[in-house]
Amino acid sequence: MLAKTLGFSGPKRSNKQAAEPTERRPLFISLERNITELQEIFNLCADVVFREFTLNCEPPINVVAVFAESMINEKSGSDTILKGIMQEMISLPPTLQITQANVIQILKSRLLTAMSTKETSDFLKLTDFVLNGGVALVVEGSCQALICFVAGPKGRAVEEPITEPAVRGPRDGFVEDYQTNLFLIRKRIKSSRLKVELLEVGAISKTTVALCYLKGLAEDSLIKEVKTRISRIQIDAVAGSGIIEEMITDQPFSLFPLVQYSERPDKIAGSLMEGRVAILVDNSPMTLVVPTTFVSLLQASEDYENGFIFASFIRLIRFVSLNIALLLPAVTVAIMTFHQEIIPDKLMGVIIITRKDLPFPLYVEILIMETFFEILREAGVRLPRTIGQSVSIVGGLVIGQATVEAGFVGYIPVIVVALTAVATFVIPNYAAGTSIRILRFVLIILAAFLGGVGIMMGLMFILFYLCSLRSFGVPYLTPIAPLSLGDLKDTFIRAPWWAMRTRPRLIGVKESTRMDTNQGPEHPSKGKE
Repeated sequence: MLAKTLGFSGPKRSNKQAAEPTERRPLFISLERNITELQEIFNLCADVVFREFTLNCEPPINVVAVFAESMINEKSGSDTILKGIMQEMISLPPTLQITQANVIQILKSRLLTAMSTKETSDFLKLTDFVLNGGVALVVEGSCQALICFVAGPKGRAVEEPITEPAVRGPRDGFVEDYQTNLFLIRKRIKSSRLKVELLEVGAISKTTVALCYLKGLAEDSLIKEVKTRISRIQIDAVAGSGIIEEMITDQPFSLFPLVQYSERPDKIAGSLMEGRVAILVDNSPMTLVVPTTFVSLLQASEDYENGFIFASFIRLIRFVSLNIALLLPAVTVAIMTFHQEIIPDKLMGVIIITRKDLPFPLYVEILIMETFFEILREAGVRLPRTIGQSVSIVGGLVIGQATVEAGFVGYIPVIVVALTAVATFVIPNYAAGTSIRILRFVLIILAAFLGGVGIMMGLMFILFYLCSLRSFGVPYLTPIAPLSLGDLKDTFIRAPWWAMRTRPRLIGVKESTRMDTNQGPEHPSKGKE
């Protein structure tokens, strides 16, 4: 496996697999017995409908359609199944005799207009098909049932991503239906090399999980490892992609996200083109991407829509903001508590005046303000969108001003916390931003007791920790550690597209070349010479 090849096997996992259900409950020849059995299975399921009709043949054959009206478009089902059968019966040649022995094949080949049909002789499979939006046709005198799949009820329409907005770029985002999400990816990668494998997770929920990868770009060992980790999940229900993320991550107690998520189809398509694997979970608009690196968490899809100069400028601002969000409060505490000698005399005089008669030390004030801001941030997220931002802004202004005027905190902690908060918002990935917010508190405490030495100790620990992390065997800090000079073109800056000829070295190694040479623009005067 890829993880073992690179020297990291991931977390210890139990090899005990929950036994797959081997029970089979075959259908009966008698239609009445089949209906009785299905009515017991679907007892108290008010949305499951049994609709009986008769095929006009000699002798007549009774058929019962079983479907969950909450899972299908009833009009589409009626037009495709019932009306289709009745209308096609008229056009059958008189010499064709419909009997109980051949009725299933005639229904499947001549009478049904549904594009997708399956046969089953097992009650358990029939139940699964019905609960997944299929219409089961149980025929008199046959131990085979015919399953037809028709259009289901429409879910949420494709809208602009809320968590990953962009000024320039596509406006469509993933929704809760995995088939719609597959369409959004297929629309961007129109190639038969885009493979989709469906898995089922959850003994009760039976949630569909789709693995997407580009054949020939993604490593076979990576694909096998992803499927192995997902197949190990034995759980009753999967409510969203977050459960899958926690179950397949390399280190279960990692502070940093080792599995990236996104609701932007263009970002997922770009990751697939680099040789990564995407994991789509039904009922979740967040698509998972593996392997993940720390650098990829700081990249936005908009970086590849703008010119490389502007994108590189934004990238540099993003890395500067990362350092501000992590270090500014701790550095402020260390300088004003242990290293006052580096502060200019005039500035020191202003600080002494502003901090006169304050009851708490500076690190306590900053911790109070940071905690207060985290509470405001969480309140703004949980409140309805129409009032969430108002509460955050008004709460920050009013309470911040009131605490300063009341003499509980000084102006410096308010300014530092405000700058830190703004810098945190620059980080594109919410999970990575949360990790920085947690580490910020740790560095503040270290700075309060050990000053600059404490900050350096904390940074060294963070660096060692990041170097030890792996995401499906890929070093978390690649291409910085281990160093890959070619991949640095898309790290701190974004080189022009025509200069990024190769894919990431540790991910897209099967087909490393992305484009031919000499793809850059030429000056018009060269063509005239």
